[in-house]
Amino acid sequence: MNEPEYLVGRLLLAMPGMGDPRFDRAVIAMCVHDAQGALGIGIGHLRTGIGLHALLAEVGIEPGAAPDCPVHHGGPVEPGRGFVLHSPDWSDRGTLIVNDQCALTATMEVLRAIAGGHGPRRWLIALGYAGWSAGQLDGVMCRHGWGTTQARPAILFDTPADQRWTAAWRAEGIDPALLSNVTGRA
Repeated sequence: MNEPEYLVGRLLLAMPGMGDPRFDRAVIAMCVHDAQGALGIGIGHLRTGIGLHALLAEVGIEPGAAPDCPVHHGGPVEPGRGFVLHSPDWSDRGTLIVNDQCALTATMEVLRAIAGGHGPRRWLIALGYAGWSAGQLDGVMCRHGWGTTQARPAILFDTPADQRWTAAWRAEGIDPALLSNVTGRA
């Protein structure tokens, strides 16, 4: 049996009409994918009704230098748990360095650092995550409905959330208008 292709540091893109509305046109930054399972942060959809300043107020942190920005819908698992996907120029003991372009931190320290103006240079905030048990994502990837692309920093941090899905495909040289949500048999 072949070893699975691990997706750490890539974007997982869900096709429209794949059958699970929670993932319709999802863009998931994959942070962990190994024999124990997988974890990614959704960066293609925003949470309505909450921005960073409101989130900081909920946890008792003054916004200080932090701009008020949207909060991403990180995924359906633990939707009240916060994550910061950021450049790896900042870290603490709770930071997972994904690759040389991004890191993931889920501690209050990163929020305090951002509010204090000495956090990571580039970052985004998400509530919740997408998770898969051991081998589950490998099976999902064998079925129609998902694709992967490089997780380019410009797409992660500079592209508006509602444009990331299209931008990720286009950065690979693929016109997403030509993608089909059905498969045939040869």
